Amino acid sequence: MENKPLLEVEDITLRFGGVTAINGVSFEVRESELFAIIGPNGAGKTSCFNAISQVYRPQEGDIRWKGKSIMGESPDAVARHGIARTFQNIALFPQMTVIENILTGRHIRMKKNWVQGMLWTKAARQEEMENRERVEDIVDFLEIVEWRKAPVALLPYGIQKRVELGRALAMDPELLLLDEPVAGMNLEETEDMARFILDIREELGISMVMVEHDMGLVMDIADRILVVDFGVPIGMGVPDVVQANPDVIAAYLGEELESVDTSAIDAEVV
Repeated sequence: MENKPLLEVEDITLRFGGVTAINGVSFEVRESELFAIIGPNGAGKTSCFNAISQVYRPQEGDIRWKGKSIMGESPDAVARHGIARTFQNIALFPQMTVIENILTGRHIRMKKNWVQGMLWTKAARQEEMENRERVEDIVDFLEIVEWRKAPVALLPYGIQKRVELGRALAMDPELLLLDEPVAGMNLEETEDMARFILDIREELGISMVMVEHDMGLVMDIADRILVVDFGVPIGMGVPDVVQANPDVIAAYLGEELESVDTSAIDAEVV
């Protein structure tokens, strides 16, 4: 039986004045699925993320979480539903340690109020202990134990990207939005991140939507792919189907196809 969708994006259109960033985009994300959105620069990929998070409010269409519309909700309400995200540019607190940065992701799961925290009541201490234990589990999962007490500003770029991923995982999401998770990484760092992304799906069962320019990574690990160009969807399906789509080749792989033959591309990205 086919997995029912967690997230449904139905025919959304997002405009900024006279500019249409997203035009009639529809897709769904199923339980434990790794869904990718690809396209040239300026295609509207990150705008899709911002629409899902309700940072931007599409003028048309609907976005549903577990069958219920989330249109018009605040970004923090969307996060409380179980939708977390990472960012294209690292957005960590540079002077804070790895543990402290990941712990900030637990704030939406904390139930004790500021008075209890200020008085450091038994209940507040217990909650703090439980949240720190959860953070330590994430540190172990992402293999960053040796840096756990280091300020993130002193860490290599690839490790900082893992810390940001850890902060998103600290929210205990059911859906994780990954905005260019391997941007700026070398080959070894990219392979490590790919392994963690697959582990998140297989071991934690978290659904993911990934925006990424690394075609090799996308074609290798995504279950299904949506291709957008100038905000318009031009193809969707499993990697093999998307690779063979002539509209996708023209919009996204055209320059590559001019310089090398198709078999070389297939060998690189499959």
